[in-house]
Amino acid sequence: MERRTVLRAAVVGAGTAAFSGALWQQAFGAVAQPGPGPYGTLLAADVNGIQLPTGFASRVIARSGQRVPGTSYTWHWAPDGGACFPSGTGWIYVSNSEIPIFGGAGAVRFNADGSVASAYRILSGTNVNCAGGATPWGTWLSCEEVPLGRVFETWPDGSRSGEERTRMGRFTHEAAACDPDRRVVYLTEDEDDGCFYRFIPDTWGDLRTGQVQVLCGPSDPVTGPVTWRDIPDRDGFPIATRHQVAAARHFDGGEGCWYDRGVCYFTTKGDNRVWAYDAVHEVLDLAYDAAQVPGGNAPLTGVDNITGAGSGDLFVAEDGGNMEINVITPDGVVAPFLRILGQGESEITGPAFSPDGSRLYFSSQRGTSGADVGSGGITYEVRGPFRR
Repeated sequence: MERRTVLRAAVVGAGTAAFSGALWQQAFGAVAQPGPGPYGTLLAADVNGIQLPTGFASRVIARSGQRVPGTSYTWHWAPDGGACFPSGTGWIYVSNSEIPIFGGAGAVRFNADGSVASAYRILSGTNVNCAGGATPWGTWLSCEEVPLGRVFETWPDGSRSGEERTRMGRFTHEAAACDPDRRVVYLTEDEDDGCFYRFIPDTWGDLRTGQVQVLCGPSDPVTGPVTWRDIPDRDGFPIATRHQVAAARHFDGGEGCWYDRGVCYFTTKGDNRVWAYDAVHEVLDLAYDAAQVPGGNAPLTGVDNITGAGSGDLFVAEDGGNMEINVITPDGVVAPFLRILGQGESEITGPAFSPDGSRLYFSSQRGTSGADVGSGGITYEVRGPFRR
């Protein structure tokens, strides 16, 4: 199979204006490699300890254990996965809390000018809420990263209490990404032999019932055609979901997940890879592999949360590494976009763009404290001339 030909056809079929998704794969012809990024070199650190390209500026939005400025809401510890949602003339940024027992998620609502309007809790009483994903109908899927973990559907405006969606499977959940074209939700699993799943709801927009399937295929070769098979017991007990289907493909520590026009990208931290699942032709490929960077000079390691811009650029956050967010461009270049200094014991989490694409939100889960419980978490905003 000529996978580049297949992917090229998929992109062209989407229209020449949709230069994102799989375009970089057919243009570059291999996994992304280091090169000059679209935003130039990083400047000296700003007052917040963040190195950014020319034209960009950062500000602190919230700190764990402290009230969000201008509100009475105390920001949660260990901020993790996040997403942005339009709200009136402004927008809302939601953020999970990756702490045991209390977990849950919080939100910050912004006015049209970017000022903070309010902050509040949208999910409580859950356990180690790591990443998740936004739905096309405007809800946030908050995922528990524990054995037999659950998915909770939440409402960013706080108008409804979060609701359990156990039919989406019980396992060590990490991230979720909705594919409105095939009407499925992709799910990653944070185990060193984890799987990649999809949930097919009986009715699109209603996640209360449906079928969980697991991606199947050989581990060698790494890339190629794949299939999907039903999980016999989505509750994962006594046999874990990842061990129920013999043909299931296993991945080393599933992390972030992002869908963009026919391709679902997901990351695996254990082997520093960004995968590209071509959902149109059911082909698995690699977008980035640190081991394939010559000379051992991989700019992106500890790959974790991932998000995308309208330009087709992927933004991948590091858990460790150099505490960077790297950009992978549609023409197959990977380069640092920002770097946080003095927080080497932390990890970058929850990257998400505002609805207009002009602002990027993310957190340093433990900040300068390095505490495992995330008491020093800091949530940031970066504003500037992003490609859209």
